[in-house]
Amino acid sequence: MSGQGDDLFARPTAAIRLTDRQRLDWLRLSRSENVGPRTFRELINIYGSAGAALDALPDLSRRGGARTIRIATLAEAEREMARAAAFGVSFVAIGERDYPDRLRRIASAPPLVALRGDPACLTRPMVGLVGSRNASIAGIKMAALLARGLGEAGFTTVSGLARGIDAAAHEASLATGTVAVLAGGQDHVYPAEHEPLLARILAAGGAAVSEMPMGHEPRARDFPRRNRLIAGLAVGVVVVEAAERSGSLITARLALEENREVFAVPGSPLDPRAEGTNRLLKQGATLVTSVDDVLGVLRPILAQPPDETAMEEHEVAMEEADPGDDGRQRILGLLGPVPVTVDDVVRASGLGVAAVRVALLELELAGRLHRDSGGRVSLA
Repeated sequence: MSGQGDDLFARPTAAIRLTDRQRLDWLRLSRSENVGPRTFRELINIYGSAGAALDALPDLSRRGGARTIRIATLAEAEREMARAAAFGVSFVAIGERDYPDRLRRIASAPPLVALRGDPACLTRPMVGLVGSRNASIAGIKMAALLARGLGEAGFTTVSGLARGIDAAAHEASLATGTVAVLAGGQDHVYPAEHEPLLARILAAGGAAVSEMPMGHEPRARDFPRRNRLIAGLAVGVVVVEAAERSGSLITARLALEENREVFAVPGSPLDPRAEGTNRLLKQGATLVTSVDDVLGVLRPILAQPPDETAMEEHEVAMEEADPGDDGRQRILGLLGPVPVTVDDVVRASGLGVAAVRVALLELELAGRLHRDSGGRVSLA
């Protein structure tokens, strides 16, 4: 264990401030192979700091069954930091004051977010406003109407900078504050035709957020990750138009998984762009025909103090955390393709919580473990 750890779960009232070296270590750890947000969290909780976790990665992955994993180098992290600075981008760590409060509460909160623009707009309550790229005129008009109304009521709108509904929401809330969540790196805006829109967002006091590395060009699998950030930033998500296979429905599902509110604007049963939103309404989403429908649900939620208990975590004493070879085999024998909870693995293995967590980390770093929603795990 290191001495003073990087407090991953610090509250805004006692916000941490990483040193330059710690920030480089966080960036290296988050960019290393098989280290996702949940794995990062486990590593910090167990080893106390990103630097100590980086030192432990080779042995952890080897014990998990991998010959080697790629660990981001200090030179790579320094180059990314320099490129970010050239674009006016800062890396904000979870627990630091500018890290969005609601985002830090989700299970898969990114350890670092790349932030460009005014962080003040991230301190206000946010509403996700998403929908079809191939939007109807009525859908675009409704998105703009909602975005303006939400802005006037003190909310920041957050969307994905996509064509159609997203762009309409950003445009209509330029004056009151809007956040664009990017699927690629801050230097790879998608679609490229929306670079002028992003420039207007930033000039008007809005912000752009990404968890992806500088230089990263977005791929299809990156858009659900972006949608998870939209859902995590927001108190609630409004879907204006969405076809049956729309990515906006992914955003709505992710919002529900994080106990955020989901709203949907009804549409004609004859319009395929309304099939997804109409299905959301059948499944219990709040029907929206005006901004008051959204405000009526969200204002009482914002009046309640946030539940911080889910953020309590404790470091593990390393002398109690080695599962041993027999323990590793026992845990491996309990896992399969069907997800099970970590608590079930602890009970069935007869090992301590710390030992099980370390064994699962080893498997994950070796690329042999999936972490599923609800604290469940399965073999890859």
